Amino acid sequence: MQNKLYIKDKKLKTSILIKKNYTLKFIENITKKNEKVFCIIDSKVKINLNLDKKKNIKIIYIKCGEKVKTHEGYRDLSEKLIKNNVNRRSAIIAIGGGTLGDLAGFVASTLLRGLNFFLIPTTLLSQVDSSIGGKNGINTVYGKNLLGTFYQPKEVLIDISVLDSLPKREIRSGYAEIIKHALIKDNLFFNWLETNAVKLLRLNKSTLEKAIYKSIMIKLFYVKKDEKENLLNNNSRAMLNFGHTIGHAIESHYNYKKFNHGEAISIGMITEAKISNYLGLLSSNELGKIITHFKKHRLKIFDSILYDKKLIKRLTKDKKNFQNYINFSLIDKIGSATFYTKLDKKKVFKVLKSL
Repeated sequence: MQNKLYIKDKKLKTSILIKKNYTLKFIENITKKNEKVFCIIDSKVKINLNLDKKKNIKIIYIKCGEKVKTHEGYRDLSEKLIKNNVNRRSAIIAIGGGTLGDLAGFVASTLLRGLNFFLIPTTLLSQVDSSIGGKNGINTVYGKNLLGTFYQPKEVLIDISVLDSLPKREIRSGYAEIIKHALIKDNLFFNWLETNAVKLLRLNKSTLEKAIYKSIMIKLFYVKKDEKENLLNNNSRAMLNFGHTIGHAIESHYNYKKFNHGEAISIGMITEAKISNYLGLLSSNELGKIITHFKKHRLKIFDSILYDKKLIKRLTKDKKNFQNYINFSLIDKIGSATFYTKLDKKKVFKVLKSL
């Protein structure tokens, strides 16, 4: 499967390439069009591209994880680029998972008021989610991604051949985001995943390609409708945050150590599906179907922090909140999301205690 997709508006055109074994060629094409290219690479990525011999390429390795998405991480990367004579005819390529993409994208969007930015996501999670749509940012002590920008990369390369060395835990983490796309937008896709999840988790190439392509198309639907998340209806980009209100609060509470992103979001989705059911939006039958699927494929569904008032404090810092309500992207059936804006923190705690 060879695909080329676009995010288009009046000011930009981002291309998303889905190709196998194309990473080196992709980078070589970028070096031909830019004076200097900075490859920011997650030191955990097992990929040998022999880039050191290229004259106009500078490689910077970063040990990634949520811990790099800080003021210090932003400052350190920015100053390394400045020290190495970055200029406005330079380009930045981020090669790694979602945390590296978030940090490097934030740096690219602000350094010299904006540099050409390219993404090569190397985890399943980042290929189907964080690399698409132009969100960048870092965390604060008050919550996740509270400092950031909307800044679309010039190009994104989805090369599934880089997934072969990923541990099973990371594959399941990415699968959680794939399931999310099905739950908010496409019941037929959910049914397809029920049949094909085992092959996908075993990295069957054709199954992976179909799942990645479908997930990206669902995300693009919302990005094109609402790039900067301004809408409050069911076309809002906020629909993509199903599971993330709870999930981000869990990640923040544990200082990003107990769970990886996909695991926290997996717990968040089951919790928010239960909230959807409690509020009369989602049927008990469909809730049971979702929980069964998560259990079958060993996705996380619960953590005891859900019963702790400390979590409510974290929830109040979510970016979607306004007018003293905690706002959720919930589901009213498998394949259909809705924006719910009527829960204050006391009611949220009561709902969580009842689950």
